Amino acid sequence: MRVDLNVPLDKSDEVTVTDDTRLRAIVPTAKFLLEKNAKLILCSHFGRPKGEIIEKGKNGRLTPTVPHLENLLGTTVTKADDCMGAEVEKMAADMEPGTVLLLENTRFYAEETKNGADLSAGLGKLADYFVMDAFGTAHRAHSSTAGVTQHMKMSAAGYLLDKELKYLKGAVDSPNRPLCAIVGGAKVSTKIPVISSLIEKCDTVLIGGGMIFTFYKAMGLEVGESLIEDDMVELAGNLMKEAEAKGVKMLLPVDVTCAAKFDKDAEAKVCAIDSIEGMGLDIGPESIKQFGEVIANSQTVVWNGPMGVFEFPKFAIGTFAIADMLAAATEKGATTIIGGGDSVAAVNQAGLGPKMSHISTGGGASLELLEGKVLPGVDALSDA
Repeated sequence: MRVDLNVPLDKSDEVTVTDDTRLRAIVPTAKFLLEKNAKLILCSHFGRPKGEIIEKGKNGRLTPTVPHLENLLGTTVTKADDCMGAEVEKMAADMEPGTVLLLENTRFYAEETKNGADLSAGLGKLADYFVMDAFGTAHRAHSSTAGVTQHMKMSAAGYLLDKELKYLKGAVDSPNRPLCAIVGGAKVSTKIPVISSLIEKCDTVLIGGGMIFTFYKAMGLEVGESLIEDDMVELAGNLMKEAEAKGVKMLLPVDVTCAAKFDKDAEAKVCAIDSIEGMGLDIGPESIKQFGEVIANSQTVVWNGPMGVFEFPKFAIGTFAIADMLAAATEKGATTIIGGGDSVAAVNQAGLGPKMSHISTGGGASLELLEGKVLPGVDALSDA
């Protein structure tokens, strides 16, 4: 079972898990398989080691996840020191039904990320069936997400992957309308494909975060010291034209919260977009109100990316306001989907996670699915 155990560790000791969201996410599928008396082999990457095959140091090892997993699954988890080879094959062969074996970090092998044939075959020797439940890596064609399936009798999606596909694909393929997308984050360049594909499918697209200044520049506005991607100005202008041609409302903030410098203690000042001073670090109060009206009138809302520098409390107001408004919309029956990355961190920080319809466990995978791309880790599974 390919899972995503790539959890953050406390920097001071490198063993304490600081956020177990990803560990909790594997429980439904793992418990189902254990109840069916499967011999369950868990397989994951951890961090980004440079493929130094099994360094004997502790860094990059999956060992810190073991106590957490044992607690969540209510059973002993035996840990291997490698993810393929004779020793691991013997451990797998000696397993009793209903027990768990955790393989070592697949990325200790450089070929993992190249979908190498040897690692795919090595993993394939350990089991008869493959379950993909690591949505966060489903957009990568790696040995442990795609190549391994060629060596299995059958490959299936786990409950987590199934839920992600249902919500994210459902949101763009057959949503309850009106459908609104909120796209934030610092850079237009990383979000152009997703904005373009959302224009095809949405009724309204709300834009926030640092990328708004590239759009303002395309509109001929001065943006002071704000973040700007000069090579993206023309593309931003084209996206606005594209939205207009398709009758899709693309809303940019009408005011921004600015500061003289990029500093959590800098003085915050609200500016209209035609008189920006210093650098814009958040969307302003009037914009929050306008965005709120759109959210309140939508039946499906997908959110990816913060509205400002939410790590600084003074410039987190826009991001947390969006989280609050989505929680209220969910309560009134709307479907709200938090599509990975920093928006998930913001929602969890606000303690509003349980109030959203779906919080995605994938960053890049969520974006690619919203773009309408086929994910290699899904494509490799057996046809249902």
